[in-house]
Amino acid sequence: MIGKLKGVVDSLHEDHVILDVHGVGYIVSCSTRTLQNLPRAGEAAILAIETQVREDSIKLFGFLSDSERDWFRILQNVQGVGSKVALAILSILPPTELTSAIALQDKAAVARAPGVGPKLAARIVSELKDKAGAFGGMDAGAIALAGAEAAPAGSTAAHEAVSALINLGYARPQAATAIAASLKALGEGAETAALIRRGLKELAQ
Repeated sequence: MIGKLKGVVDSLHEDHVILDVHGVGYIVSCSTRTLQNLPRAGEAAILAIETQVREDSIKLFGFLSDSERDWFRILQNVQGVGSKVALAILSILPPTELTSAIALQDKAAVARAPGVGPKLAARIVSELKDKAGAFGGMDAGAIALAGAEAAPAGSTAAHEAVSALINLGYARPQAATAIAASLKALGEGAETAALIRRGLKELAQ
């Protein structure tokens, strides 16, 4: 099996790259995001490789990082997700964003990928929710804050601060992460206004 290829980009195509390794041109399928981040033809490149062997073919899939390759493997454990759909998901969600989307059960983010409908997106985030933490997922506090769709009556200052940042136009995962970091810095007794100010500073970094 091939786990990594180091060579020179021969040519870039819509869904694959031909990588020249010591005179041998390997056809490597990649996500759109990976293809966009590869160097130009004639320049050196290193790809983490996933090799899939079928009865009638051997296919190589290339990734810029081991984490992207790991998610490619994990995604295909979900019924209805093959290599094409897994690449489509990784084309719109890099590993860190995919980890957050699954940790937060953000079906809409996953459903943005071509070929992924609402039902499949729901199945993906549900079945893989236990995997997010293993891949450097979001802070537990951020996940708890982001999990609330709306701040209930008598909500904590943290939830109120998250809602305020969302009203300012920030996405829920960003707002939750910023307020979770603010809570750590200011303490659990911090007031809403202080958390918002600190959260805005976190988002500006």
